[in-house]
Amino acid sequence: MNKITKIILFSAIALLIAGMALYPTIKKMFNKENAPVEATAQGRQSGGGQANRGGPSGEGQQRGGQQGGDQQRGGPSAGGSQRGGTSGGGGRGMALNVNVKIVKPETLVNILPPITGVIIPDEEVDLTFESSGKITGIFFQEGSPVKKGQLLAKINDRPLQAELQKLQSQVQLAGDRVFRQKSLLEKDAVSKEAYEQATTELDKLQADIELIKARIAQTELLAPFDGNIGLRYVSEGAYANPSTIITNLTKIVPLKIEFSVNEKQAEFVSAGMEINFQPDGDLSVYKANVYAKETRVDPKLFSLKVRALYPNTNGRMRPGRSAKIEVHSTPIPNALTAPNESIIKEMGRDIAYIYSGGIAKQIVMDIGKRTESNTQILNGLNAGDTLIISGVMQLRDGLPVVIENIN
Repeated sequence: MNKITKIILFSAIALLIAGMALYPTIKKMFNKENAPVEATAQGRQSGGGQANRGGPSGEGQQRGGQQGGDQQRGGPSAGGSQRGGTSGGGGRGMALNVNVKIVKPETLVNILPPITGVIIPDEEVDLTFESSGKITGIFFQEGSPVKKGQLLAKINDRPLQAELQKLQSQVQLAGDRVFRQKSLLEKDAVSKEAYEQATTELDKLQADIELIKARIAQTELLAPFDGNIGLRYVSEGAYANPSTIITNLTKIVPLKIEFSVNEKQAEFVSAGMEINFQPDGDLSVYKANVYAKETRVDPKLFSLKVRALYPNTNGRMRPGRSAKIEVHSTPIPNALTAPNESIIKEMGRDIAYIYSGGIAKQIVMDIGKRTESNTQILNGLNAGDTLIISGVMQLRDGLPVVIENIN
């Protein structure tokens, strides 16, 4: 292949590549130039067809004019499109379909979700001696009721009793000495210091006697309150010290119901309110009254501990059982409420919308207690207002609205 042939071949390849690269651009330019001509031809053909179909009286042209007029006046086709915008409610100036509620005073009661609690005794203590020694007597029957101050058990106190007798025998002698010193002091036969020394010795002797009596009392185990004795864990002859548990004493009349509520529910629980509880495995429902609650919320569990009192007059119910608790908050009469979904938090304010003359009007409210579904309104909402309760996130002040349902 000679040099000229190579040049021609390479030039042809280059032109082919350039043509392939520029083909889309040339095609677009060609289409733009031919489009008006084709549209004009199609228009003439369509107009001619309509004229031919219209006949001599020109009905085709008349119908064409009427269709154009209908489109300008917003005929059936335009009207359909316009109604579609209204139902959507999103366009500017379009009316939004909403549900409303007529505000009226009502009693606000909050029923908290079921809570699990536990039944505990009114009083409970593990009984131990205050001193050490061998147990010489046990004076109670396991599982029996006892009265406050009743002697339950005793440890050996013979050494203490002997010491007490020794000190008591010295009291008479010390008293006589004080009497003699007083008589001599009145005659100036002894010094005042000698008389005071005698009285001091008598006072010390009496103090020692009281100390021994206190130690003897520590050898006796007495019931601190009325209640029921549990099982005993020692026998006579055993050596006991202050860490040795002799038995357990429980007061079950009345009983306490202990449960916890979260920090949001805490505001609905107050002293004196009534609760219902059902012990596990018991089909009956019992009533108790809240008498106290903790002063602060647990920072770890974010809950508040509450206790209620159940009389248990017959003593049949036993502590330690779990129970399902149902709490009804104290009713708030004549309260104005709003559904929670109708209230919006905005810039630290609580706002809602009411229906007024075909438009949505924004109001700012002060709220009170909140239940699972409703919120108490303290200010900003009046009885008789038409509160909008649906589509609130799409509302703005002055937006046209149409009432669809009234709850």
